[in-house]
Formats: sequence, structure tokens, C-alpha cells
Amino acid sequence: MEIAVLILVIAVIFITRSLKVVPQQHAWVIERLGKYHGTLTPGLNILVPFVDKVAYKHVLKEIPLDIASQVCITRDNTQLQVDGILYFQVTDAMRASYGSSNYIVAISQLAQTSLRSVIGKLELDKTFEERDIINAQVVAAIDEAALNWGVKVLRYEIKDLTPPKEILHAMQAQITAEREKRALIAASEGRRQEQINIATGEREAFIARSEGEKQAVINKAQGEASSITAVADATASAIERIAAAIRQPGGEQAVQLKVAEKAVEAYSKVASDATTTLIIPSNMSEVSTLIATAMKMVQGTK
Repeated sequence: MEIAVLILVIAVIFITRSLKVVPQQHAWVIERLGKYHGTLTPGLNILVPFVDKVAYKHVLKEIPLDIASQVCITRDNTQLQVDGILYFQVTDAMRASYGSSNYIVAISQLAQTSLRSVIGKLELDKTFEERDIINAQVVAAIDEAALNWGVKVLRYEIKDLTPPKEILHAMQAQITAEREKRALIAASEGRRQEQINIATGEREAFIARSEGEKQAVINKAQGEASSITAVADATASAIERIAAAIRQPGGEQAVQLKVAEKAVEAYSKVASDATTTLIIPSNMSEVSTLIATAMKMVQGTK
């Protein structure tokens, strides 16, 4: 009975040491008698008991690595407190096991030195404006060395850039001055545009008034011309009617009678005025002479 139990225990030990189940996105490095033998892939794997052993276990997922904060000096000798985060992935389990004693520490240290080197080439203002360039250069520097460690660096992100307090105050003052400058420029541009608008409005109003006055003068002149033309037409029509009436039988006698009436009317008006001294011709035949002269003028006109 004891022998059976012993055999069962030995069998269980052999099975547990020979059968290995590797999870998804993992890679296990196997050593046979102290020498690299192979890498186990996800799933069920069979090993030789007491000969093969699992020496290293690696996760093939993307791993975030926090890079410790450090002081970097820019090109214009300004100190910056910089920290970031690095994303990497194990691509070769064998190199990750034997390429470096601790690839995580190696990556972290290389990221810090690469970051100091990149920031040292830039001025303070550029470090805030060109974060993408800094990240790309750090990734390129680390990735080249990490190939021997079986690691692929995917990306690096700067989490924070903190300059000294004095620099922060100076930057804040510069930003405030820049905003005040923009406000003054905007106000002056507004006043300038306002003056332009007022001048344009006055010019257009003056043009409109002058056009109105011009049109009024034209209309008045056209009205006066039309009035003169109408009066002239009426006078010509009246003269034509008078001339036509004179040519009728008895027309000349009517004219003589009308002229005589006008002469008598004129003498009567003069006589009725108390302040007028009336001198009557000694020869009243002069009145008939006046009428005869008027008739000759009428005949000449006809």
C-alpha cells in the first residue's frame, strides 16, 4: 500500500514537472541542463522532468513604465524638472532573458539620459512647443539600443515640464504683457475702423446730398423750361387766333374799335388819378392818327 502511494506521488510530480500550460500573451524561456533550449508558446507544453526548467517568464503585452523625475538643463542654461512615461513590449523572449540582466532598469536609465541629451539641444521655449519632437527623438534613441534586449519601445510621453518658480513668474509676466499688447492693438484697430466707417459714411452722405441738390436744380430748370415753353405756346396760339380773327370780315373795324377803347380807357385812368396832370391835345384828330398808325402796324403784322 505504501509503495502504491509512493508511486502515485512520484507520478504526480513527474506530470506537474513535465506538463506546462502557458497563458496567452506570455512566453516562457526553457533551459535544459543550464543551457537555453527554447521558448514555450501559449498553450500546453511538455518538458523533460528534472532536465528542463522554466528559467524566465515574460509578458508580451504592452507595458507602461514610469520614468522617474529628473532635472534637465536646456540650451539656454535653464533647469527643468521633467518626468515621463514609456511604453514598451517584449518581442524576443530569449534576448530579453540573456541580453540584459534587467532590461527594465536599462530602458529606464537610457530614457533618462536620452531625454537629458535631447532637451540640452533646445531652448526653454522650444521645450514647451516641440514635445512631439522630443518624444520621437527619445523613442528613436532607446529603440536602437533596446533591440539587443529583445524589447520594442513603442512611444514615450512627457508628463510634466516644470521650470523654476522664477522662470514661471517671468513667463507669466511675459504672457500678461503679450495679452495687454494684443488688447491695445485690437482697441487701436477698432478705433481706426470706426474712424474709417465714420469718414466713409460722411462721404457717402455728402455725395447723396450733392446728388439730391443736383437733381433738384435739374428738375427746377426743366420745370422753368417747360413753363416758358407752355407760356410761349399759349402766347403764339393766342396771336394766331387774333390774326385769324382780324382776317375775318369786319376784323379790322373791330381792332380799330378795340384800340380806341383802350386809348379812351387809358385817358380815363390818367384823368381819374388826382396826382396826375392831364394835358389834352389841342387837336383831337391826333387820337384818330394814333388809331390809324396802330392799324397800319396791325396790317403790317398781318
